[in-house]
Amino acid sequence: MRHLVVQWGEKFSGQINVAKNLLRSENLNSMSSGGDKQFEGKITVYVVICGIIAATGGLMFGYDIGISGGVTSMDDFLERFFPKVFERKHMAKENNYCKFDNQNLQLFTSSLYLAALVSSFIASKVCTKCGRKITMQAASIFFLLGVIFDAFALNIAMLIIGRILLGVGVGFANQAVPLFLSEIAPVHLRGALNILFQLDVTIGIFVANIVNYFVANIHPWGWRLALGLAGVPAIMLCFGSFIIAETPTSLIEREMLTEGLAMLKKIRGVDNVQAEYEELLHASEMARQVENPFKNLMKRSSRPQLVIAISMQIFQQFTGINAIMFYAPVLFQTMGFKNDASLLSAVITGIVNVLSTIVSVVLVDKAGRRFLLLEACVQMFITQVAIGGILLVNLKSTNEIDHTLATWVVVLVCLYVASFAWSWGPLGWLIPSEIFPLSTRTAGFAFAVSSNMFFTFVIAQAFLSMMCHMRAGIFFFFGAWIVVMGLFVIFLLPETKNIPIDEMTEVWKQHWFWKRFMDEDTKDEKAKN
Repeated sequence: MRHLVVQWGEKFSGQINVAKNLLRSENLNSMSSGGDKQFEGKITVYVVICGIIAATGGLMFGYDIGISGGVTSMDDFLERFFPKVFERKHMAKENNYCKFDNQNLQLFTSSLYLAALVSSFIASKVCTKCGRKITMQAASIFFLLGVIFDAFALNIAMLIIGRILLGVGVGFANQAVPLFLSEIAPVHLRGALNILFQLDVTIGIFVANIVNYFVANIHPWGWRLALGLAGVPAIMLCFGSFIIAETPTSLIEREMLTEGLAMLKKIRGVDNVQAEYEELLHASEMARQVENPFKNLMKRSSRPQLVIAISMQIFQQFTGINAIMFYAPVLFQTMGFKNDASLLSAVITGIVNVLSTIVSVVLVDKAGRRFLLLEACVQMFITQVAIGGILLVNLKSTNEIDHTLATWVVVLVCLYVASFAWSWGPLGWLIPSEIFPLSTRTAGFAFAVSSNMFFTFVIAQAFLSMMCHMRAGIFFFFGAWIVVMGLFVIFLLPETKNIPIDEMTEVWKQHWFWKRFMDEDTKDEKAKN
C-alpha cells in the first residue's frame, strides 16, 4: 500500500499549490479595513504554512467519514463483527432498503460523534487555558490511540473503544483548528484560509474512498489496513504542531503580551500592527471580565451568535451530506452496484467534493457567505428531489434499477455533493468561528462543535434505519430541510465577509431582527448606570 501513502502526499502537495495560487491572486500588501479602522498587513508564507499544518486536523476528520462507509460494506469486516448483517447482505431476496439496518453496525460509525460531542466542551477549556496549539497536539494523540485500538480490534468492544478515542481526537481538533485559522488570517482572506480545514476534510474523504477501493480485495485484513491508515494524518498533525505558532489572540488572552505582539508582527509581515494589537488587547480585557463564558452565552446579546452557530451545525447535517458520505458504498450497493462499482462511485463523489471545495476557497471572500449558501440550497433541493423521484419510481424492495438510471443517480449525487462542498460544508465551520467575541469565542464554538457532533451522531445512528423504513422518501425528508435552511439564510443570517473578527458586534446591531437583542442589553447597561 506504499503507493497510497505516496498519493496522500501528492494530495497534500496539491493543497499547498492551491494555497500558493491563492497568494498570487491577492494583493499581498493590502490594507484590511473594518469600520473606521485600518489593519495593516499581508498574508505571509508562514501563515500559509501554519494554516496548512493546522488544517490536517480536517484530514483526520474527513478520512474517518470516508473510511467508515467502505469498511462497513466489506465482507471480511461484517463476517467477523456483524455476522447477521453479512448473512442478510447475501440473501438474494432481502429488502434492498433494509439489508444494512443494524443498530450495532450504525453504532460503530456514530459512537465517534457522541464522544466528540462531550470532548468538545473539555477542548473548549483546554483551548482557553493552554492555547489552540496544545489542543491540536492533544487531538492527534487521542486520534492515534483510537487508530491502534481499531486497527488491531479483536471484538466489538475494542472497536467501540477505538471509536470513542477517535471521537475525542475529532472533538479536540474540530474545536481548535477553525478557531486557529480564523485568528491567524488577515480579515480579507479569513474565509479562504479557514476553508483549508474543510478542504482537508474533503481530501480525507477522497483518500479514504481510494483506500477502500483498493483494500476491499485484500482478504481477510484489508479493513484493518483501511482503519490503520487513519494514523497518517494524525502523525502529520502531531509533528506539524511543533512547527506552527500559537495565535496572537490566544497569547494575549493568556496575558503573554510581549509574545503576542511579536507573533502578530510575524504573521502579518509588518511592524505596524498597533491598531490590530490594541483591538486584541481590548477584546482580551473584555474577555477577562467574564468569569463564566458559558453563562455569558445565555445573555440576550449572545443570542444571535449562539442561535446562528448551532443552527448552522444542525442544517449542515440535515442536508443529508454525512448520510451520503458515511454510507456512499452502502447506498450505491442498494441501487444494485456491485461492491467494486459502489466503491468506485464513492471515489468519484470524493473527487467532486475536493474540487468543489476549492471553488469555495476562491469565491467565499468575493461572492460572500450568503450567496454561496442560497445558491447551494437551490441546487441541493433539486438534486435531492430528483434522486428521491428516481428511486421511488424504479427501486422496489428486491429489484435492481436500470444501469442508465443508476448512473444518473450517481451524477445527481455528484451535483448535490458539489453544491454542499462550496457552501454548507466549509461555511458551517467558518461562520461560527468568526461571529463570537473573544469573551465567549471558545465556549460558543464548543456549542457549535458539540451541536455538529450530536446531529452527526443522530444521522449516523439513524440513517440506515431511516432508509429501511422511509425508503426513497428519505431524500424528500432532507429536501424539506433544505427549504427551511434557505429561509433561514434569507431572513436571519447577515453577511460577515470582510468584517474584522473582533468588530462583529456591529453586524448584529444593524440586522433587522437581531438588533433587538443588542438594544435590550444596551438598555440594561444604561439602567445599571
